[in-house]
Amino acid sequence: FEILKMLELKQGNESQAKLIRSYKKQIEAEIAEVCESIVQLLGNYLIPAAPTDEARVYFLKPKGDYHRYYAEADNEEQKEKALDAYTKATEYAANLKATNPIRLGLALNFSVFYFEILKMLDKGCQMARQAFEEAVNDPTSVDEEQHKEAALIMQLLRDNLSLWTEGPDGAAENDGTKLEELDA
Repeated sequence: FEILKMLELKQGNESQAKLIRSYKKQIEAEIAEVCESIVQLLGNYLIPAAPTDEARVYFLKPKGDYHRYYAEADNEEQKEKALDAYTKATEYAANLKATNPIRLGLALNFSVFYFEILKMLDKGCQMARQAFEEAVNDPTSVDEEQHKEAALIMQLLRDNLSLWTEGPDGAAENDGTKLEELDA
C-alpha cells in the first residue's frame, strides 16, 4: 500500500497516476472489508467472552492492529479506534508480568502505532523503551517457551529503538536503553 502511495506521487504521466489511484482505492476497500469483519468478530464475540486479563489483551491487541492497518489509509476514525483498543489492552496488560510475551507484543505494536501512524515519535520510543526496561528488570521467571518468545519480542523492541533513534549520520544515538544478553 505504501508503495502505491509513493508511485502515485512520483508519476508524471496522468493516465498512469489515474490507474494507480484506482488500484489504490480498490486495495483500500479490500483492506477495509477484511479489517472490519475481523474487528467485528473480535468486538462482538471474542473480547466479551475473554475470561482473564491475559485473554482480553490477547484479543484487544489484534483489534488495535486491524484498526491500525485500516488507519494507514489516513483514516482518522480508525486511528481513534486503534488508540482506544490499544489503550484498553494496556490497562489489562498492567496486571501481567513485564516479561509476558502478550504484554510485550502489545507494547511493540502500540509503540509502532504511535511512531508510524500517529507520528508521535517520542511517545513511540518512550513506550518501547519502558516495556524493554521493565522486562529486563523483571525478577520473576517465566517458562522456557515464554522466555524464548519474550526474548524475541524484546529484541524487536530494541531494534525499533535503534532504528528510531538513529542520528543523521546513520549512527544510533544513545537512547539510554541497554541491551543485555538474553539466554535463548
